[in-house]
Amino acid sequence: MLENRPAPMLRVAVAGLGAVGGVLAKRLDEEMIPGLRLTAVSTRDLNKAAQLVGGFQHYVALVPVADLVAFADLVVECAPASALSEVISPFLKVGKSALVLSVGGLLQRPELSALANEHGGHILVPSGAVLGIDAVLAAAEGKIRSVKLITRKSPQGLAGAPHLINQNISVEGLTAPFCVFSGNALEAVRGFPANVNVVASLALAGIGAERTQVEIWADPSLTKNIHSIQVDSDAAKFSMEIENIPSENPKTSRIVVQSVLALLRKLNAPMRIGS
Repeated sequence: MLENRPAPMLRVAVAGLGAVGGVLAKRLDEEMIPGLRLTAVSTRDLNKAAQLVGGFQHYVALVPVADLVAFADLVVECAPASALSEVISPFLKVGKSALVLSVGGLLQRPELSALANEHGGHILVPSGAVLGIDAVLAAAEGKIRSVKLITRKSPQGLAGAPHLINQNISVEGLTAPFCVFSGNALEAVRGFPANVNVVASLALAGIGAERTQVEIWADPSLTKNIHSIQVDSDAAKFSMEIENIPSENPKTSRIVVQSVLALLRKLNAPMRIGS
């Protein structure tokens, strides 16, 4: 009779301790997901993070980002999009895994996927703040004719985006909804690198960045981040909408942390739900 042996303990590191990474690291320390242990964290200001890490229930190493790979089998990237390669490349080069939240960076850096393929590493992308990724993945096994995402956020949640600055678009003092962008997913992630990672997740799951259409609206009446998806394929035609409560950072939704936890929990689970 075969013996059921528990999976090896998965050591996890978190890179970036902002509105998402700080909450995630705290949850991982408190909850101790079976088969998984938080072993290290990193952030730009190590001195500032020392107080947070000092309050953890278990020992967690606080180290420079370049040293994380020595402490963990998987890194959860919660850093600014500009730091994506710096965070995940060391893990991919040695065949380890990276869970990426700056998903827009993957569309702009195809060499990271090539690096994972070359060395046997893995890049994991959580559903994050968008819904229906499983349905889009399933539809992509057939033929998808079109995918469109409409994102609506408060002006505060879009402020400072490069597209707004480059196009001299102001979202201050709006009294009605205003469409600040219309184009494809690749253009969207370039113009809004901190605001619309949901666009990149959808493009990767479906028909690619150049064919995925996007509208981004600044709406002063909103207190939630709203994402609407429309998909037309040979297997199904469907539309979905989610209203997310923002985190401490208005650019990011609270459900993002929960999405990461759900994916991490799934890695060692005896039963795994969803595609």
